[in-house]
Parts: sequence; C-alpha cells; structure tokens
Amino acid sequence: MERGGSIYFMTNKNRTTLYLGVTTNLIKRVSEHRTHYYKGSFTDKYNLELIVFYEFHSTIEEAISREKQVKKWIRAKKDKLINELNPDWIDLWGEIEKW
Repeated sequence: MERGGSIYFMTNKNRTTLYLGVTTNLIKRVSEHRTHYYKGSFTDKYNLELIVFYEFHSTIEEAISREKQVKKWIRAKKDKLINELNPDWIDLWGEIEKW
C-alpha cells in the first residue's frame, strides 16, 4: 500500500528562517514543530512555528524527491514558491488543523 506525502515550509514570526520538511502526516508533524516536541532540533532552536507552504504528493517517494529538488534552490527561489500560493506568508495552521 502506497502512502502519500507532503513537503512543507516552517518559518518564525519574523519570516527570516526557513525549514523545509517532508512527512506522511502533515498535521502531526507540524504540531510537533509548533509545540517544540523535539527539543534542540533546528525548528526548536529557531522557533519555527508557522507553516507557510505545503504541497501534497501521491506517494512519499514523490514527496522526498520534490524535497530534495527544492532544498537545492537558493532562498529567493524558495521565497518565490511560497509567494505564489501564500503571498502574505500567513500561518496556514488554522487551515490544516481542521482536516
């Protein structure tokens, strides 16, 4: 049985630091970031609690491939991707927590 996956960007309140992640369970994973579940992690250290972008893929393998592709991009290209779907960089948690 194939499992879908997602890539997502987390940022801080000043939108200065980005974290790109991949997961099979977006709600659970973002909740872990927001509650600082993994103490000492990158997202914990830089207070990355806001999800500003996500995209779904039909398999986790596709999501991992996309994550590897996007991770190679310069910051300006990553910002452009976020801006295309979320130009105000609003926190999308309220949207996804309702699923």
